[in-house]
Amino acid sequence: MEHNLEIRVSYADTDQMNVVYYANYFVWFERGRIEYLRALGLSYKEMEKQNLILPVMEASCFYKAPAHFDDLVLVKTKIKELGNSSINFIYEVLNKETSQLLATGETRHPFINRERKIVRIPDDIRTKLATSD
Repeated sequence: MEHNLEIRVSYADTDQMNVVYYANYFVWFERGRIEYLRALGLSYKEMEKQNLILPVMEASCFYKAPAHFDDLVLVKTKIKELGNSSINFIYEVLNKETSQLLATGETRHPFINRERKIVRIPDDIRTKLATSD
């Protein structure tokens, strides 16, 4: 499954060169990831209440073209790999109006508990994640 999230670039998203500040792509990745999980019926807030946290272990972004104030961008999110206790997401950010690819990225997340110990993905969550293919 692929989830698409539309984001209108705000003035606060841009830097002095009038382009989206590089770190904001990681914010968009997070928003895409949270909405992807929500579309699967998984609330990140509820997972945290169940003592599950998905910290970012690794993150990368390859910038291909700039986005500017008031552009409408599309953040495409999907699962790249589902392990026993981790998940990798991949992202594409496109200009929605022109379909130009602006950036690609990837994040890797272990499933941990509040004690910061790595845990196996619970069966009910794994089932929802696995059926997203």
